[in-house]
Amino acid sequence: MPVKIRLQRHGKKGKPFYWIVAADARSKRDGKFLEKLGIYNPNTNPATIELDVEGSVKWLRNGAQPTETAKRLLSYKGALLKHHLQGGVAKGALTQEEADKKFEAWVTEKEKSVESKVANLDKAKADERAKAIEAEKAVNEAREKAAAEAEAAAQAEETASEEVVEEAASEEVVEEATSEEVVEEATSEEAATEEATEEKAE
Repeated sequence: MPVKIRLQRHGKKGKPFYWIVAADARSKRDGKFLEKLGIYNPNTNPATIELDVEGSVKWLRNGAQPTETAKRLLSYKGALLKHHLQGGVAKGALTQEEADKKFEAWVTEKEKSVESKVANLDKAKADERAKAIEAEKAVNEAREKAAAEAEAAAQAEETASEEVVEEAASEEVVEEATSEEVVEEATSEEAATEEATEEKAE
C-alpha cells in the first residue's frame, strides 16, 4: 500500500489550517488517514508548525513519500535530517550518539534563528505602533490648531460685530442730540418771534 505524508485541510473559509497526516495515497485529501503526525497553521506569523518527528521518521523509513509542501515542513522541523542521520547509523557511518548530537545541535541552531525572527517581528510591530502613535499625535495637534484658529476667528467676528453695534448706538445718540438741538433752536426762534409780535402790537 503506497503511503503519502500530506496535508489535510481543516478550518473555515479564508482561514485554513492543516493536519500533517500519513495516509493511503489512494484516499481522498480530507478522507481517512493512517496517523496524524502534526499541525500546520499558516495564519500566524511565523507559521505554527507542530510535528511528531519520531513518527514522521518511522513513516519515512517505511517508505512513505511526502508531498512537496509536507517535505518542506518535515525539513523545517528536522525530520528529514533525522531520517538521513538514521540512515547513516544503519550503514555504520555514524554511531547513534553522534547522530543524536548532530541533531540536537541543528535543533538548537534552528530555535535560535526562529527566536531571532520572532524578535525582529516584535520589534517591527513596536516600531510600526510607535509610528502610528506619532501620526495620531500629529493629527490631533493639527485638529487642536485648527479648532484654536476657528475659535480666534469667531472671537474676532464677535468683537467686530460689537464694535459695529457700539458705533451705530453712538451715531443714534449723536442724531438724537442734534435733533434735540434743532428742536430747541426752533422753539427759541418761535418764542423770539412771538415776543417781537407782541411788542409791535403794543
